[in-house]
Amino acid sequence: MSDFIGRRDELAVLDKRLARVMTDGRGLAVAIRGRRQVGKSRLVQEFCDRAARPYVFSTATKGASPVEAADTFLADLRDSTLPTDPELVPRSAAGSWPDVWRALAAAVPPEPCIVVLDEVPWLAEQDGLFDGALQTAWDRLLSTKPVLLLLLGSDLHMMERLTAYDRPFHGRADNLVLGPLNPAEAGAATGLTGADAIDAQLVSGGLPGILRSWPAGTPALEFLRTETADPASAVFSVPETALLAEFPNPDLSRRVIEAVGFGERTHPNIAAAAGSRDGGLASGTLSPLLQRLTREKRVLAADEPLSTTPGKPTLYRIADSNLRLYLGVLRAAHEQARRGRPEAAFRLIERRWTSWRGRAVEPVVREALELAALAGALPWPDVERVGGWWNRRFDPELDLVGADRAPIARRVDFAGSVKWLGTPYDRHDLRELTHAARAVPGFDAGAAGLVVVSLSGLSSDLRRADVDLVWTADDVAAAWA
Repeated sequence: MSDFIGRRDELAVLDKRLARVMTDGRGLAVAIRGRRQVGKSRLVQEFCDRAARPYVFSTATKGASPVEAADTFLADLRDSTLPTDPELVPRSAAGSWPDVWRALAAAVPPEPCIVVLDEVPWLAEQDGLFDGALQTAWDRLLSTKPVLLLLLGSDLHMMERLTAYDRPFHGRADNLVLGPLNPAEAGAATGLTGADAIDAQLVSGGLPGILRSWPAGTPALEFLRTETADPASAVFSVPETALLAEFPNPDLSRRVIEAVGFGERTHPNIAAAAGSRDGGLASGTLSPLLQRLTREKRVLAADEPLSTTPGKPTLYRIADSNLRLYLGVLRAAHEQARRGRPEAAFRLIERRWTSWRGRAVEPVVREALELAALAGALPWPDVERVGGWWNRRFDPELDLVGADRAPIARRVDFAGSVKWLGTPYDRHDLRELTHAARAVPGFDAGAAGLVVVSLSGLSSDLRRADVDLVWTADDVAAAWA
C-alpha cells in the first residue's frame, strides 16, 4: 500500500495557505495539533514535498536544554533548502531564541518558503521565554516575508494554549486539528469496504502507522491473527509507545486510564478499580483527574445522556479506539505473544472481540449519523447531534438518540439501537427498542422515529417499513465517502 494515506482535506487547507503566501507575499502561521501517531509530521512532510518550495523542517527533542534546542534548529536550517548560503547561518545562538529567529529571517529567500517546527510544546516547556520570543520575531521579522510557518504539537492542551487569548501568539496563527483517519480513508488504505473497513478503523484507531502495515484486503481478525506472531508489531507498539510517552509513570492518571480501558464507565466504578487496598479513590481526587484526562489530555471521552432534561451519570471511555483495544484486549494478548504463544494470544482476542467491537463501534455509528444529518440525508432535518440515553439504573440504555442540540435538547427526533452481531435485528429487538424509547424524556412516539443500525440487517420477521430508518455497515461507512 502507499506510504501516504488520505488527508486530502488537510492538504487542501495547507495548499490554500501557501497560495495566499504566494499571492500576498506576506507570512501566515498555522498551528497543527493532534494526538501522537496521528500523522502530523508525515502530513507536513508530504505537503512540503508536493509544494516543491524551499523549506526547513526541525523537530524538537524532549528534555533538551534551550542551548541544545536552539543549536539543533540552526543545524537543521543550515542543512535545509531554505538558505541561499548555508555558511551564513550561525552555528550557535547560546540558547537565545531571538538570535535564532534573526538568523532565520536573514536566511529566508525572496520566494515563498515553508518553516516547520515540530513538537513545539517541548520547546515552550524548555524555555519560558519561547512563546514571547516567537511572537516578537513573527511580528517584527517574519510576518512581512513570504513564509508559511507550521507549528506542530502532540500535547493538545499546550497547543491550544499557544494561541489562547492570554498568550503572546494569540490571533497570529490559524488552528488545524488533525484527527485520526476516518473509516472511508481506513478502507481505502486497506482495500476493505463496509463492515471490514469499519473494523480496520476501530483496530487501527485510524492511525497511519498501523494502517501502513496492514496487508491489502485482509479482514481485521485475520490481520490480528498474523500480528500476534510478531510481538514488535505496530498494533502493539504504537498504543504502548503513545501511552508511555504521555503517561510514563504508573501514577493515578495511568490507573484511571487503565480502569476505563478495562471497561469501567461510571465514576464510582472507576474510583473502585483505580483505588488501592485501602479503598477507592476519593471523589475529590478522581473528579479533577477525569476532567484533566478528558478536557486537557483528551485521552478519555465523556458521554452524557441526550434528552430534553438533564441526565446522569456521565460515562467515560477511551477516546482512541486503538488504545481502547490495547488496554482492553491487546495488552494481555501481547504478553502471550512475547512468551512465544501466538495461538493463545489470538484465542484471547477472539474471546473478547465481539463484546469489544459492539461497544467500540457505537461512537462511530453516532458520528456517521451526525454527518448524514448535517448533509440532509436523514428524514429529520433538525437533527444536529446524535448520542445515547440511559438512567442511573441503566434500565433502559439506548444506543442512539437524535436531537437538535446536546446534552439538553429542545426536541428529540429519533431513538434507536445498534446491533453489531452476526445475527440480524429481529422483532424481539424491536419490541425492546420500542419499550425503551418511551423512557427517553422528550421522545414522542407519535412524532419521533425509530432507527436501527444492524451489522447483519433485518430478520425475515421484520420489514423496513416497521422502523423509520435502517442502516447497515455499508451505510455507516458511506457517511464518510
